Amino acid sequence: MILAILSFIVVAVVLHFFIIHYTKHGRLINAIPGPQVLPVFGNLFSLQLSPMDLWDTIRNFGNQYYPVYRLWGLTFPMVNIRHPDDMETILGNPRFIQKSHVYNLLLPWFGTGLLTSTGRKWQVRRKILTPAFHFNVLQQFVDIFIEEGDRLIQGLKDEGGPVVKDLVQFCSMHTLNVICETAMGTSLKDKGPFEYKYRKAVHDMGEVLVYRLTRPWFHLDYVFQLFPEGWRQSRLLKILHGFTKKIIQERKEYHDQTNGRYLSGLEDDVSQKKKEDDVGIRKRRLAMLDLLIAAHRNNQIDDDGIREEVDTFMFRGHDTTAMCLCFTIMLLAEHKEIQERARAEMISVMQENDGKITLSSLQSLSYLERCIKESLRLYPSVPFISRLPETDVKLSNYIVPANTITHVHIVDLHRDPYYWPNPMVYDPDRFLPENMHGRHPYSYVPFSAGPRNCVGKRFAMLELKTTLGLLLQNFYFEPCDYLKDARFITDLVIRASHPLRTKFIPIEQSSTHCAPGVEGT
Repeated sequence: MILAILSFIVVAVVLHFFIIHYTKHGRLINAIPGPQVLPVFGNLFSLQLSPMDLWDTIRNFGNQYYPVYRLWGLTFPMVNIRHPDDMETILGNPRFIQKSHVYNLLLPWFGTGLLTSTGRKWQVRRKILTPAFHFNVLQQFVDIFIEEGDRLIQGLKDEGGPVVKDLVQFCSMHTLNVICETAMGTSLKDKGPFEYKYRKAVHDMGEVLVYRLTRPWFHLDYVFQLFPEGWRQSRLLKILHGFTKKIIQERKEYHDQTNGRYLSGLEDDVSQKKKEDDVGIRKRRLAMLDLLIAAHRNNQIDDDGIREEVDTFMFRGHDTTAMCLCFTIMLLAEHKEIQERARAEMISVMQENDGKITLSSLQSLSYLERCIKESLRLYPSVPFISRLPETDVKLSNYIVPANTITHVHIVDLHRDPYYWPNPMVYDPDRFLPENMHGRHPYSYVPFSAGPRNCVGKRFAMLELKTTLGLLLQNFYFEPCDYLKDARFITDLVIRASHPLRTKFIPIEQSSTHCAPGVEGT
């Protein structure tokens, strides 16, 4: 009897394998190049690696099978792209806005917020949230960028003399403060342990998600929850959701205490014209969370919906910006001439504006912006996204069947030597207008592209320019670790496997302006 059951299972599995691979759908997928497929298991064993080795393996596959390759995870295929023509086909098509099944793993954390939702729900949420990043609102946020930047500078100065910082910790603490003050209208001052637990939980949650991603048998929630990593996820979710619920509650209580008068006329507040040189804080400063609370009072969103969007923006609004800040500091530290040119631009702009930072002065920091863009080319904060095309689609001369998981490898696109000569060289002048002329519009997509592009990209650029400008004005950067030695791990954002440290040397302590680092090293 047992032998008969086992024989039936074996026959069923083999039959299933042949049906999957030798029907029209399977034949189309297998026409795409890729590593050898094992019966039943597909390429699963090739992906059972440490997060560091998995990163290297995916990069190697991308180079070996350029410009497109397929992988099989048990019975489901995954197509991987990195060519700008394919990027345009997937990201630029307004019909292809559905995220792939990979994002289902994020549902316990983010629910169906702006990152993971699709269809009508995504359109409604996008409409609610877009005004939070309106140009006139961003003018108000500049004040907070300056306040938090000054706090960052003062904290470094208070430590006295040259100071070495683990940049990931240093930058993520700062960007979390900024997103809470701006998008959430809540201050994290004097909440150190509370803040640290959240940031550590974000990091640990990334590890759990990657572990789960490469093990399809853990994609089912009710199975995953029976194992240690599932228990770990439950503990982390309590921390993550507890953090955001506290922030939502504080903001709701504020509006209750003020009888909701600051929630009325928010649309007028967004559209109100404001002079560019006016950097005073207005009595009513719009926060993204206010729009959600107002929508809740108008029955457009429920309490769970507010929590979904706050969870999404708390993570996406601080961790991605922190990574860009980290790698830009590292790159400037390693390239002294570029660093000095960016510093000179900041000093010049400040002198022209009587020592003040305004929205217009930030916009005039064109070289610093090119430095940031080049950093995002080499080290895009989100190196990988995934889509689920709703129709058959042609990618690099191969027909990919509808509803096939399609992974978009942004980091490989940005390092493609066909579009970026000497791709590993840090050269901000790649983004001079004359050098950008004729470049494929989808060869550079650090904020994604098309209808699902990042709603907060202008917010992020202003925050980065403010923070980096203030740091450059007050400190020289010297490398303690070098990016050529860095190994990377597969995670939700680009992340090195070890700390990345930089030395900050107060400018007033250096006797050689043109040769930073000679003194105090």
